[in-house]
Amino acid sequence: MSWRRTHTCGELRASDEGRPVVLTGWVESARDHGGVVFVDLRDRYGRTQIVFHDDAAEDTRRLRPETVVAVRGVVRPRPEGLVNRDLPTGEIEVAGESLQILNGCPTPPFEIAESAESEPSEELRLRWRFLDLRRRRLQQNLIRRHAIVRSIRTYLDERGFVDVETPVLTRSTPEGARDFLVPSRLHPGSFFALPQSPQLFKQLLMVAGMDRYYQIVRCMRDEDLRADRQFEFTQLDIEMSFIDEEEIRTLIDGLIAILVKTVRGADVSLPIPSLPWAEAMARFGTDRPDMRFGAELRDVSDLARESGFEVFRRTVADGGAVIAAAFPKGGALSRREIDALAEAAKELDVQGLVWCKRAGGGGLQGGIAKHWPSDLAGRLIARVGAEEGDLVLFIADRPPAARAALGEIRNRLGRDLKLYDPQGFAWTWVTEFPLLEWNEEEKRWQACHHPFTSPRMDDIDRLEADPRAVRARAYDIVVNGTEVGGGSIRIHDPELQGRVFRAIGLDEDSARAKFGFLLEALRYGAPPHGGIALGLDRLVMILLGETSIREVIAFPKTQRGTCLMTDAPSPLDAEQIREVRRWFGLAPEDGEKR
Repeated sequence: MSWRRTHTCGELRASDEGRPVVLTGWVESARDHGGVVFVDLRDRYGRTQIVFHDDAAEDTRRLRPETVVAVRGVVRPRPEGLVNRDLPTGEIEVAGESLQILNGCPTPPFEIAESAESEPSEELRLRWRFLDLRRRRLQQNLIRRHAIVRSIRTYLDERGFVDVETPVLTRSTPEGARDFLVPSRLHPGSFFALPQSPQLFKQLLMVAGMDRYYQIVRCMRDEDLRADRQFEFTQLDIEMSFIDEEEIRTLIDGLIAILVKTVRGADVSLPIPSLPWAEAMARFGTDRPDMRFGAELRDVSDLARESGFEVFRRTVADGGAVIAAAFPKGGALSRREIDALAEAAKELDVQGLVWCKRAGGGGLQGGIAKHWPSDLAGRLIARVGAEEGDLVLFIADRPPAARAALGEIRNRLGRDLKLYDPQGFAWTWVTEFPLLEWNEEEKRWQACHHPFTSPRMDDIDRLEADPRAVRARAYDIVVNGTEVGGGSIRIHDPELQGRVFRAIGLDEDSARAKFGFLLEALRYGAPPHGGIALGLDRLVMILLGETSIREVIAFPKTQRGTCLMTDAPSPLDAEQIREVRRWFGLAPEDGEKR
């Protein structure tokens, strides 16, 4: 019998009794019970118990965790009372006949076994990522990510989409995040940029008549990292011709429903509801609302003006607003915990946060309760929907800042007070975003999404006269307070595209220098089109119940943008530096050869 593997470590069952087998894998544990050695052998498919007796056990005494071995033996039932019902292979064991050590392993920097008592630090895990990925949870995350991608491809393929690859080396874009730049060896002083998105290329594919395009594509943005953001990320990119917003949302609704059903076994009620941007900001203080719980924001400025609290009255008189929200179970918070919320509010660039509670008798108590006469308190309670035992929080400041800050506090308390099921999903579309926003530093208007997004047709006439009032034909898909995708209907009329460029400060010459190829394409029969991009890493993270995209990416960067395993980024040697200087079109430094 050869040493070629016959079965995986997750494959054998009671029906295989008496079968001679060869298993290969990593030793998870080896336990010597005086002449009988039990070895748990693991691969990515599962775990099988091997039992060696007498002479056959001799080599097993040299085994260490993570040693790579091949085992010959025969499948047999486990003795009565020793069946492991929690293990798919738990009804059988393999009576080991011989063992071949394929590769040894020193003591790992952390325990890899599924039964490990403690979780290694993230820094240690990322330094030894190739070992971290042996752990079952990480392997299952990558396997389930693969299944999600396969479902996406099947769904889109069945609906007539074509997978088209777009360039990785392209030109730098002036709008959006900072580019990663690549100097050109053949054209010193000129640069390629790594793609932040295939945006322009997928629009050109629509001009080319491809009609339905998709791509699961790597993108790069040189921006600060966080739990749901990396320098390089993967997105599902989609573009369609001759469609409107509703058709794109319907397409994505169906995809989301299939993925949630496949991964979590849950149903998504369709259609996914939509919420205009202005309403989302008013009710939740953010365009990424977590709608798993209530505690919605309410403007109580008119009531605050009548209260006896001078800060409120002064803020409203100066054109500010008083925003409030009632939090179920919040009345049980201690004064120290409420003070911590107030400190958190100050860090969010507002004046501060004050509070009161809905008392058992129906009135208000604590905090600023004394400043609310009983009749006014009743109107406040009705406005915010406070029930007995609820905590009512107030922030008085400029309206956008007050809403944004209380929205952040709302998310924090929703989690801390357990106001929602952490395993549940609340999906929503956010629509009708502003087309433009004012850049105070540069003293100009800039695109909220990108400058190729179409304004709503009924707002086009306001583009020059009142840019702030123009709404975009844009839409984001949001779940549990996280944006997982966004898109828009694009501008297909070259004249309208020119007007939007001018609105953001690009004159005709500048627009042609940067986007001449797009403007040319729009003149040659560009169809109406639009699309969306879903952040695949974020989507997988949420579907799998993880809290960081690093848990669903094979080789992620740290929050400081480094790879601890490969020690990247790293310095260049002297010859590489000289060559790069030539690519940049820079003169040699003193002493360097030309």
